[in-house]
Amino acid sequence: MATKLKIPRAPKAKKYFRDKMAFTTGPVELERWFKQGEPVHIVDVRAAEDYAEGHIPGAINLPKDQWADAKKLKAVLRKDKINVLYCYSHVCHLAATAAVEFSSKGYPVMELEGGWRWWKNDGFEIVK
Repeated sequence: MATKLKIPRAPKAKKYFRDKMAFTTGPVELERWFKQGEPVHIVDVRAAEDYAEGHIPGAINLPKDQWADAKKLKAVLRKDKINVLYCYSHVCHLAATAAVEFSSKGYPVMELEGGWRWWKNDGFEIVK
């Protein structure tokens, strides 16, 4: 027997998408913010070797094995800018996990939707 699809309530959907937009951005918007000097700080949470192979211009690498080091977090993350976090792709939860971790320590965060894959596939500039 098939499960009947539940229709979501409109107010609940409105809240979800408002919250989503407040804490996510896409490659086009991020590039524009960065070039216009908006208060964004780009943080790549992928493994160091993947960062070395290519990353978003201006991005700082902060792989998961360094998240427990409070001094490292303080040296890399910013409280006066939005730390825009990205990982491998839209199905990778590493950036979302980092967002929970870093925001619990008082750092403002957003997640780059699509991560490195969307940035690269959309043809934006990369640094090697």
